Amino acid sequence: MDEPAQIGRRVQRMRTELGLTQRKLAEPAYTPAYISTLESGRVRPSDAALRFLAGRLGTSYEELTTGRPAHLATELRLALTDAQQTLATGAADEAAGHFRRLLAEAEQLGLADERVGALLGLGDCALESGALPDAIGHFEAAERLLADEPLPRRARPIRGRAVAHLLAGELRYACYLLESTIEELCTSGLADPEALVLLYAAAIGPYIDMGAHARAAHAAELALSLAPQVSDPALVAGMHRQVARTFLTEGRVADADASLAKAQAIYGQLQLRTDLAHCHWMRGYVQAQNGELDAAERELRTARGMLSAGRAALYTAQVEVELADVLRRLGRYGEAAGLLSALLELGDSHGAVHAGGAHRLLGLMAEERGETEAAEEHYVQALALLERSGASGDLADLCRLLGDLLRRAGRTEAALDAYRTGLGHRAAPGTTTLGPAPAARTGHESRIYRI
Repeated sequence: MDEPAQIGRRVQRMRTELGLTQRKLAEPAYTPAYISTLESGRVRPSDAALRFLAGRLGTSYEELTTGRPAHLATELRLALTDAQQTLATGAADEAAGHFRRLLAEAEQLGLADERVGALLGLGDCALESGALPDAIGHFEAAERLLADEPLPRRARPIRGRAVAHLLAGELRYACYLLESTIEELCTSGLADPEALVLLYAAAIGPYIDMGAHARAAHAAELALSLAPQVSDPALVAGMHRQVARTFLTEGRVADADASLAKAQAIYGQLQLRTDLAHCHWMRGYVQAQNGELDAAERELRTARGMLSAGRAALYTAQVEVELADVLRRLGRYGEAAGLLSALLELGDSHGAVHAGGAHRLLGLMAEERGETEAAEEHYVQALALLERSGASGDLADLCRLLGDLLRRAGRTEAALDAYRTGLGHRAAPGTTTLGPAPAARTGHESRIYRI
């Protein structure tokens, strides 16, 4: 809100343009003397007075208090929902261009909520494209703008930052961010269901990669138990956007804002669907570990289908690796190899952990076919990828596989080296490590996290 002197001059200008006297403007709720005092800037009007005067002057509360026409903010919110829809279809580069333009406009207009929306959109786009330092910067900027807001409002940028650290291989810190936020939500009485679902679901990936399978399963079940409390009206998202655009054309700003609020909630739910897909993936993973392969395949395909309807470019890799393992164990080698080969063709954009998992499975299948050299090549590639990520549990298992392969081939010294490497990365099942933010890296050094 502008200072009283600015608001007073604005009231006086609008009143004069309409040909109203101070008495006419004041009636029936206020006195001419009050209007005179207000116009001279000697009093800060209450919200009730400002809303009354806005109605009398034929303008909006926002325009009267800021000098900014209400339709500008509404148009910006409409453009944000359009950009969110573009991102939801997978066009991250195109969406990023829209979000950058909207961020500049929101900063120029002084619209804090819209700045947050644009920054969150830019962070999500950066996650999609693999620009992880940029993603972290955008999410941190959104958190700073929300510093005085309740913790549930900050859940989304915290979750985004944790995912960026996860993809960068900072597994320990990703867990720390998520667990500390969940704990604060639960102990502060702010246990918002949507915020908890976002955070629990985001924790599944780092838990699995660190060997904390029991915690991952528990997080998945908690998230799925909360999911019914979060609505998902995704089918009407496009309708609300179009209705808002129609209202705006007709000058019905308040109605447009109401439709946009519904649309923005829907796009938030689209993000939530991605996280719930992770929960179905986790359930499939647990079923696969229990030997329930048919049930596991159904859960994993459910997760994959949910992801393919949204931002699948980043997240389907982990589901496809697990699905390929289930297909391999069911004897459907051709389907499994097809999934893994398609994943590896995409390069490192899907993360070292999942590319390493794909090479591990291809190595297993090659070994089962008796193709020892091909199996060793895949294991070595997987080892290089996983060492970059700090995925301790997977590294230990992979070193065992490689050591067994080398031992059977009579290469005892090389096998011992592989086993020693695996022992250095051994993780206790069901545990995790919390810690402070990772130290800045220099050069191309590798970091190993022990849990």
